[in-house]
Amino acid sequence: MTLRAVPGMADASDSLAWVAKAQRNHVLTSWSKQSGPDPLVVVGGEGCHFVDASGRRHLDFMSQLVNLNLGYQHPRLVDAIKQQADQLCYIGPNLANEARSRLALQLAELAPGNLTASFFTTGGAAANENAIKLARHYTGKHKIITRYRSYHGASAGAITLSGEPRRWPAEPGMPGVVRMLDPYTYRCPAGHPNPCPVCAGGPHLEEILQYEGPETVAAVLLETVTGTNGPIVPPDGYLRSIREVCDRHGILLILDEVMVGFGRLGRWFACEHWDVVPDIVSVAKGLNSGYVPLGAMIVSEPIRDWLRDHTFSGGLTYSGHPLACASGVASIEIMRDEKVVENAAAQGLLLERRLHELAARHRSIGDIRGMGLMWGIELVRNRETREPLAPFHAKGTAAAPVAQVVAAAKAKGVHFGAHDNVVRLAPPLIISAAEIDEGIQVLDDALSLADKATVP
Repeated sequence: MTLRAVPGMADASDSLAWVAKAQRNHVLTSWSKQSGPDPLVVVGGEGCHFVDASGRRHLDFMSQLVNLNLGYQHPRLVDAIKQQADQLCYIGPNLANEARSRLALQLAELAPGNLTASFFTTGGAAANENAIKLARHYTGKHKIITRYRSYHGASAGAITLSGEPRRWPAEPGMPGVVRMLDPYTYRCPAGHPNPCPVCAGGPHLEEILQYEGPETVAAVLLETVTGTNGPIVPPDGYLRSIREVCDRHGILLILDEVMVGFGRLGRWFACEHWDVVPDIVSVAKGLNSGYVPLGAMIVSEPIRDWLRDHTFSGGLTYSGHPLACASGVASIEIMRDEKVVENAAAQGLLLERRLHELAARHRSIGDIRGMGLMWGIELVRNRETREPLAPFHAKGTAAAPVAQVVAAAKAKGVHFGAHDNVVRLAPPLIISAAEIDEGIQVLDDALSLADKATVP
């Protein structure tokens, strides 16, 4: 896709300097110190690229926050929002409107198994909050089991559900959250015995339930494939084993597919790769490519039917916002018409091959893992010992070796992400083979910096 010029870009950099300064002084930004250099001012974008105030094009290999699945300014998606704005900008959640009902029908059709009814939210955190609230009410139990290398949102309950260190400043958090270990096969927390109870899933969960009492556990909440904490793909049989344990003890299985749903892994829903259907699934991000804040909690028929006789104790002023729902409807139609999910699967195979080619050239690469168009490159100082290039929860100089790789790529106009010692790649699902090769070439050069920090 050819990027159109933005009018006035050539002289916009100086005239828009106030925008960066205003953000730095008057906008509180996520997960960062409120100091440092002025941020990049973005004035436009198209396809997989965005444009800064100087007119420079940047290839986005992270889909912003892994949500811009259809790329920048997709004309059909923009038009759908404009048309809905002309017709009806807002109506309350308990009144029906066409956009909301149409999106609910689409989700009931697309979702696997008997997932059939949606509660619309403004994002993934709110979807997860409502999922655990409903699970507790439905089961009459209170504990929620999550994993350590997980992220489920930044709101008060969702950050407690998250296992990673970003929850620490919010503690003490919501009571009743219990954590289990992750099927992180490269660094198995159980030492990877054969058979491994942690990587098998069910045996480890059974042990946790032995200590916690299954009669107290309402739900197990998992990211189908771990996202922000560096992709951790569950071994075959893992999710099935978790599902069976939940069924045996009357525990709901909630899958967080906020990041990995809607084509990110080459299927509409990530759980389809393992033929496992949860009782509740939370979605957002790729649901409408992030063009308007939107998320959803999708529940199974038994829960939907139970709610016919029991009050759903949840509500949002902007639940099912018409502009958001219209963008969701358009997004799903675009993905079907333009075979976006199929492209994600095909380009994901190409990206996987390119990453393994990098691993053959760079001794700093310890592991390559992912699916579809979400991948992680784990960087190490020594392949034999697997010592991380940056330690867990690294800050400042300890994080520098990985941060330098990302910064070097950004200096050449390609944007990757990083978490601890993992470089993350999650480009828009419309990416082409040529754009993948462009990004990989830049990453290839940047990884030479990581190689210098390794121990031969």
